[in-house]
Amino acid sequence: MSISKNLNNIKSQLPAHVTLVAVSKTKPVADLMEAYNAGQRIFGENKIQEMTDKWEVMPKDIEWHMIGHVQTNKVKYMAPYVSLIHGVDSLKLLQEINKQAAKNNRVIDCLLQVYIAEEESKFGLDEKELEEVLKLVQNDKENYKNTRIVGLMGMATFTENKNQIEKEFKHLKTIFDKYSKLKTENCQLNTLSMGMSGDYQLAISCGSTMVRIGSSIFGGRN
Repeated sequence: MSISKNLNNIKSQLPAHVTLVAVSKTKPVADLMEAYNAGQRIFGENKIQEMTDKWEVMPKDIEWHMIGHVQTNKVKYMAPYVSLIHGVDSLKLLQEINKQAAKNNRVIDCLLQVYIAEEESKFGLDEKELEEVLKLVQNDKENYKNTRIVGLMGMATFTENKNQIEKEFKHLKTIFDKYSKLKTENCQLNTLSMGMSGDYQLAISCGSTMVRIGSSIFGGRN
């Protein structure tokens, strides 16, 4: 199967309200361009340097999503162009994104990453931390005016147990519903990013509005 065939096949199965992020990490520009030529405009990368290298050479109507764990000292490299940062998992990181966005005269959209998995290796805010961050951002608009919280992101436990994955997705949807009533200028939660190649259909059935799909489009990674 070609990349464009894979892409069109997946797109044909996605409901209209679900956004597809093509996860292109480790893949060469030629592969991304095949997806681009088939109509894909949103690409997700997990390393800022690699994403920046691709941004420099690829068409400028692409939306670049940073989907990996972000180190604060690297934010400055993507601040000029990144469209959405999925994994904002600390207040310190949000503050750095705001600072670098201000330097570039931009407002950067962010998703707060919530820890829903039963694994130590995953990053994210717990529910108490999430509540604190949301309160702070709304009450201290002056210090967060170059970031906009547009939703939540979560990664389920890496397991074959579909019941557990479903439970974690539903838990995140409940949290999302609780805060989706927030409607301040810099805080409007309308995106729920959950689901990847192996579990995106389950994620959509649990309420996801954005899926991150890589191997099902580009093939496996070395």
